[in-house]
Amino acid sequence: MPSAKHETVSELFRQRPVLAAEILDGALGLPLPAFREARLRSENITDDRLAELRADAVIEFREDGRVFAVIVEVQLGNDPDKHFSWPAYLMGLRARLKCTVILLVICPDKATARWCGRTIDCGHPGMTLTPLVVGPGNVPHVTDGAQAAANPELAVLSALVHGSGPSGRKVLAALPSAYPVLDDDHRARYHDLVNAALPEVARRYLEEQLTLKGYEYQSDFARKYFDDGKAEGKAEGRSEAAARMILAVLRGRGLCVTDEVRERIVGCGDFEQLMFWHERSLSVASAKELFD
Repeated sequence: MPSAKHETVSELFRQRPVLAAEILDGALGLPLPAFREARLRSENITDDRLAELRADAVIEFREDGRVFAVIVEVQLGNDPDKHFSWPAYLMGLRARLKCTVILLVICPDKATARWCGRTIDCGHPGMTLTPLVVGPGNVPHVTDGAQAAANPELAVLSALVHGSGPSGRKVLAALPSAYPVLDDDHRARYHDLVNAALPEVARRYLEEQLTLKGYEYQSDFARKYFDDGKAEGKAEGRSEAAARMILAVLRGRGLCVTDEVRERIVGCGDFEQLMFWHERSLSVASAKELFD
């Protein structure tokens, strides 16, 4: 099952389909045909006559008619099966849409990016596939607040990849400028994803930047998300939302959540306690450590 991190990075492209073209043209320098619009298609690669294959995102770029399509895959680790499925993705979608199809793989870490960039020998003479990979080496460094506001999804991807690196402070200082552009749901999801990926020092620096720009610290930021108006003043509704967020953060960080841990979190009706656990969920080494 895809992790919360995998799903949230995929959502960056579903939320802003043109991001795929911006990365291909900008980060990878790939000349693209002119297009007027970018829109999502079903992630199903094949039709009903073949076994179903599903990509993380499929984006169709159009002018007067269909021009080209991009398959976006988010890869968080090595998976040898992808060397068999990725060629099938390309050929299946090409046959279905009758147009040029490009494979774009997003990898937040260097080792996975190197693995994904290997040329795949498809077996037929002369038929190989070298995926186009975006990793830490070529994800743009979004360090300007205006750029972050113009492309909030790219700013989130930049913070996720570069937030703890040499340019981390500049990237994290720009990130809050993207928040007003996002709706409440995506702002909270993206913020928690970035927070979970940052070391303690970088996370505190981001909190300082949020404060300077009028946002409150992470725990209070989360409170605003949990209290969406419908649940305002209703402790039970807020507690349920808080419990869901804690579980999402733990799973997104790849931590094992046992039935015992899940039941304790879901069964807690104390919103203040849940807020404390939510803060700890961003840094604990194991889910059980949440309660220490």
